[in-house]
Amino acid sequence: MQEIRKHTESIPQSTTNRWYFAGLSGGVVLLFLVNLALGSVDIPVDEIIVILLGEGATHESWTKIVLNIRLPRALTAIFAGSALSIGGLLMQTLFRNPLAGPSVLGITAGASLGVAIVMLATGTITSIFAIQQLSSVGSWIIAAAASVGSFAVLLLILAISVRIRDNVTLLIIGLMIANITIALVSIWQYFSEPEQIQDYLIWTFGSLGGVTMSQISILFVIITIGTGIAFLLSKSLNGLLLGENYARSMGIAVQQSRIWIIISTSLLAGSITAFCGPIGFVGIAVPHLTRSLLGTNDHRMLIPSTFLMGAILMLACDIIAQVPGSSTTLPISAVTSLVGSPVVVWVIVQRKNLQASFS
Repeated sequence: MQEIRKHTESIPQSTTNRWYFAGLSGGVVLLFLVNLALGSVDIPVDEIIVILLGEGATHESWTKIVLNIRLPRALTAIFAGSALSIGGLLMQTLFRNPLAGPSVLGITAGASLGVAIVMLATGTITSIFAIQQLSSVGSWIIAAAASVGSFAVLLLILAISVRIRDNVTLLIIGLMIANITIALVSIWQYFSEPEQIQDYLIWTFGSLGGVTMSQISILFVIITIGTGIAFLLSKSLNGLLLGENYARSMGIAVQQSRIWIIISTSLLAGSITAFCGPIGFVGIAVPHLTRSLLGTNDHRMLIPSTFLMGAILMLACDIIAQVPGSSTTLPISAVTSLVGSPVVVWVIVQRKNLQASFS
C-alpha cells in the first residue's frame, strides 16, 4: 500500500485541479485563436472570433482563409498533439520506460510501409497521378494505405502479445518489427525513381495542412474512441506502474489490459500517422512535461492533462512551423523535435531521475 501511495498520493486538491485544468484549457483556446490569426496574412483576433461565430468578417477573403485553410489545420494540430501525447503516456506506462513513445510498437513504421507501397509502386500512374492529381481522393489513398499498414502491424503485435507476457520482450519485438519495415522501405526506395522518392520523403516530413474537414470528422471519432479506452484503463495503468505482480494483486487482468492499451495506442498513433504523416517526439516529451508540472502519476489526472498539454505543444509548434508573416511552412516533425528535445532535457535536469517514476 505504501508503494501505491507513492505513485498516487500527490494528487492536487480539487480546487487546485480545477485551476490547473482551467489554465490548460485557456492555453488551448488562446493558442487556437493565435494559430488562426497568424500566417502569411495576419488577421485580427477579434475578426477571427466574428468568423467563428458565423458573422461576416470585414474582408470576405479572411472568412475563406480561416474556414477553409486555417481552421482545419488548427483542429488537426489539437487532435494530433493530444492523440500522440496520450499514446506516448500509454506506452511509457505499459513498458515502464521513459523513452517509450507511440512508435515503439512499430505502428508508425507499419503506416510508413503502407504509404511506401503506394507512393513507390512501379510506374508513375499510382504515385504521381492518383496521389498528386486526384487532390482529396489522393489524400484518402494515402490515409487508407497508412491505416492498412499500421493495422497489419497491430494484428501482428496483438498475436505476439497473447504468447509473450513480458513487456520488455514485447518492446524489443516491436522495435525489431519497426526495423524490418524501415529496411523494406529503404530497399524499395533504392529501386524507385527519384520523383517517387521525393514524394515519399515529403510525406515523411509530416504535415497538418492536408487534412480536410471530412477527414477531421473521422479523426475526431477515432481519437475519441482511443482516448475513451485510455481513460477507462486508468486503474489498470496505475497498477501497471507498480509492476505486473502488484497489478494482479489489485485484481487487474494484466493480459487483457495490455491488449486494450495496444489497441488504444494503435488507434491514436495510427490515425494521426495516416492523415498527417509521421510526427516525432511529441509522444515522448509531453507525458514527461505533464508529470513534472502536475506532480502525480495518477492516470485519472494524467490522461486529461496530457490531452490538453499535447494540444498546447502542437499548436505552438504549428505556429512556429508556419513562420508568421511569410509564405514558408516548415516540416512539422522537424519543429516538434526542435521544441520537444529541450523540453525533455529540462525535465530530466529538474527531476534528475526519470526512471523513478516507472519503478
